[in-house]
This record gives sequence, C-alpha cells and structure tokens, in this order.
Amino acid sequence: MYLVVFRSRKRPGHDAAAYARDAQAMVDLARAQPGFLAVKTYAAEDGETVTISEWESEAAAKAWRAHREHAPVQREGRTSYYESYTMFTCPDPKVTHFPSREGT
Repeated sequence: MYLVVFRSRKRPGHDAAAYARDAQAMVDLARAQPGFLAVKTYAAEDGETVTISEWESEAAAKAWRAHREHAPVQREGRTSYYESYTMFTCPDPKVTHFPSREGT
C-alpha cells in the first residue's frame, strides 16, 4: 500500500462551487484508476482540509498524479483554489487493525 496525505487551505473568496465540481470530478476519476484503493476527505473547524488516498503502489499513485485530466485541475488548484498545501507520501505504511468484538 502507498498513502498520499494532502493537507490544504483554500484561498479566501475562491469559487467554492467550481472547486466542489472539480474535486468531485477528480475523486470520480481517481476511483477509476488502476491501483486505486480508497479516498477520504476531512475538514477541520479552522478551514484546513485533509485528503487521504490509498494506492496499491507508488507507481499507481504517481500515474494518478501525472494523469492527463488531473494535471490541469492541479494547475487550477495552485492558481485559483489553494492558499497553501502540503503533501505527505508514505510507502509501505505500518497498518494495525483493531476489530472490536463488542455486540457480536
């Protein structure tokens, strides 16, 4: 597994409707990519968002980053939507599961 963690803050006054359309289009497109496993986005009260995407491999994540339909939306994000962002990547993360036995 390969994780990508994308932390971001939007620009004040960004076009929220356009951002929402682009974000949903990119989630839909990512889900169709080879090696895609999952994606979730969380919003904090202070306006920061965190998106975590899971991929089968680093190669799959890099292919998504370079996808021809993803690249122009990335550029739009840098010029119109994001005030700042930080991306973290993690190859072969340690994964621990806790299956609760309550209620079974």
